[in-house]
Amino acid sequence: MNPAHIHLLTNHLPVLGVPFGAAVLLYGLWRRSDDVKRLGLLVLVLCAAGAVPVYLTGLWAEEQVEKIPGVSSGLVDAHHDAATTSLAGAVLLGCVALVSLLLYSKRRDAARALLWTLLVGALAVAGLMAWTANLGGQIRHPEIRSVK
Repeated sequence: MNPAHIHLLTNHLPVLGVPFGAAVLLYGLWRRSDDVKRLGLLVLVLCAAGAVPVYLTGLWAEEQVEKIPGVSSGLVDAHHDAATTSLAGAVLLGCVALVSLLLYSKRRDAARALLWTLLVGALAVAGLMAWTANLGGQIRHPEIRSVK
């Protein structure tokens, strides 16, 4: 297995995990269940942690993929730039989710105040992740590229 394999296997964690975490958090808010809310926060923290190795394996995969004939370096660069933005968003989201989790034990009201902001942030990061994944798919799948 090389870094490209690892990248392709692991990139699904943040791409699918962030919207899943947002859905769990929304369900917890709707049901007014602190346990479900905490689960949603934990999912977001884990997705942020998982986004780091995905990004790093992407850097290594980039070196391999750019050597393949017919691969557009412009598409690779666009995917890399989007991944950098997505990583920053995921890490920020994960840090705020971790703070909220830690606050739950001592200052439950403060933790609850962050939940709607975290939900909006999770939806934004999910959009960033989808954008990044789409750009990554275009590198080797010309059938999904926009026709111009």
